[in-house]
Amino acid sequence: MSGLTHFNPAGEAQMVDVGAKPETDRIARAEGCIRMQPETLRLIEQGGHAKGDVLGIARIAAIMGAKRTADLIPLCHPLALTKVDCSFEIQRPRSADDGGALVGTAGAETAAADAGIDAAVLCRTTVATRGRTGVEMEALCAVQIALLTIYDMCKAVDRSMIIDGVSLLEKRGGRSGHWTRSA
Repeated sequence: MSGLTHFNPAGEAQMVDVGAKPETDRIARAEGCIRMQPETLRLIEQGGHAKGDVLGIARIAAIMGAKRTADLIPLCHPLALTKVDCSFEIQRPRSADDGGALVGTAGAETAAADAGIDAAVLCRTTVATRGRTGVEMEALCAVQIALLTIYDMCKAVDRSMIIDGVSLLEKRGGRSGHWTRSA
């Protein structure tokens, strides 16, 4: 593993110089989920939420979040994105026949179970560009902003929601090549 690139030899923060790097096609995929009460999920699915189409607005928020990543993360380069895609997958409560287990990380499962949460929305984003630096931060930012938007729109009916499992799934392009998260 190489050292941290966002510090100069004196240990001061710096924006990495990517000027000499060749432009390549770059893509990153990320995911995360928001766990909620089953009734909250029903409101989202049925479009019965007072604030409107929750997932439609969250999708637009994800796109905006990807585009504004450099404004939010201090040392990120502003990038000309060529694609931002955001999709959602509804995860309904599992039955007792399935063991009642929640999908996700063990720590989040415990916290969610303690809060009585057994429904979720999984968000996946794909971000692409042709440039000198990758789009991992943009993909991760898009997921977070989408999930925060869902939280914001639904907090009046469910303050127990939990955002978890946000992670990079894959990145392609650049000197480091192709990376995929291990199962």
